[in-house]
Amino acid sequence: MSRFTDVVARLAAVIESRRGGDASTSYTARLLADIDYAAKKLGEEAVETVIAAAQGDRDALTAESADLIYHWLVLIAATGVSLDEVAARLEAREGASGLAEKAARLK
Repeated sequence: MSRFTDVVARLAAVIESRRGGDASTSYTARLLADIDYAAKKLGEEAVETVIAAAQGDRDALTAESADLIYHWLVLIAATGVSLDEVAARLEAREGASGLAEKAARLK
């Protein structure tokens, strides 16, 4: 898992370095500047990931997962949500039954 963690940390840093950049020359800067566009792109990538999984296409699933993670990282950066905040939510759920945790959120 450390390889994934390292890659995500580097990618998050690159995304942050694009903040305020020229949206005409940087796709990441464009996404960061337009939250609605970033959210739509994340949705598109999520659908493409689901389709790849449903089709059993391992290579496409791998590629679409990378796209999905990139767009998710950009969207949370654009909205000011940190990876530490997401990690804290995940940690709070550790050891809890997934069904019980979900039921508690619905109340």
